[in-house]
Amino acid sequence: MSENTILDVKDLTTHYFTSKGVVRALDDASFQLNGGQSLGVAGESGCGKSTMAFSLLRMVQPPGRIVSGSINLNGMEVTKLSEKEARQKLRWQKVSMVFQGAMDIMTPVYTVGYQMKEPLRYHKDIKGQKADEICMRYLDMVDLDPELFYRYPHELSGGQKQRIIIATALLLEPDVVILDEPTTALDVVVEARIMNDLKRLKKELDNGMIFITHDLSILAEISDNLAVMYAGWIVEIGSATKIYKDPKHPYTQKLIAAIPRLHKDIDRLEYIPGAPPELTNPPKGCRFHPRCEQAFEKCTKVEPDEHEVEGVMVKCHLYEED
Repeated sequence: MSENTILDVKDLTTHYFTSKGVVRALDDASFQLNGGQSLGVAGESGCGKSTMAFSLLRMVQPPGRIVSGSINLNGMEVTKLSEKEARQKLRWQKVSMVFQGAMDIMTPVYTVGYQMKEPLRYHKDIKGQKADEICMRYLDMVDLDPELFYRYPHELSGGQKQRIIIATALLLEPDVVILDEPTTALDVVVEARIMNDLKRLKKELDNGMIFITHDLSILAEISDNLAVMYAGWIVEIGSATKIYKDPKHPYTQKLIAAIPRLHKDIDRLEYIPGAPPELTNPPKGCRFHPRCEQAFEKCTKVEPDEHEVEGVMVKCHLYEED
């Protein structure tokens, strides 16, 4: 762990204990995040991306719970916090989150300003004119007219609402900001503006950012490191540049081959046959083997270990020395 590491996650495991069985939504996830650095998290729906984010915030809803592992945030062991401590010391002060579909969570009967000031009132006891000035400054930071502070949500476009939620997540200057599908349901022009804003803010604020999406083409623009998830596992993690140029895991190779290219002749895009497994009863051995064209007998019986390959960690039998 380097001196600049603000978040160190080791073997984080979160399961949901349902009447149909234990859903192994997240198993043994490990990664680090430095200040001023961004981590992209990609994978199909249901692979554990959002579960990992809620675990970092200690917001996993029953019947789910963190089973094992550690989350060290600037010396604070997040998994040991009580619910009261997590609410007072962690959420929005140390870690904030822009939730999936965030543009729809604003209350229609209150102004933008009233809703933005809530975390300032609750966590810092900042009210009145001072709170107004802070909120307007952050609206300007995400390239919005501070005049929107006085408007109601129905008077705003989808892109404006999304940037207001991002500004609100930054108000308390948290160490880590998690963005779960921050551009979902937006058109490509608005999406590009928001991504440019986020790239600029990452440099200006020097905090850590975690971007969660199923769209690898978005993460290519903004991520320093990339974690690829499948069926509750991180199957490949490392430098985003290295992974995009030379993906190691068969799943990552298929995902990247499915991205359309403007300047490359491709007869047809790749696809992954089948569907992700049911996590109450995941396949034995490698969870990806039923869909993997490179699978061999060991893949069906033995869970793979992680292997370092050219600076990238890969969970795959293909890279064992024997």
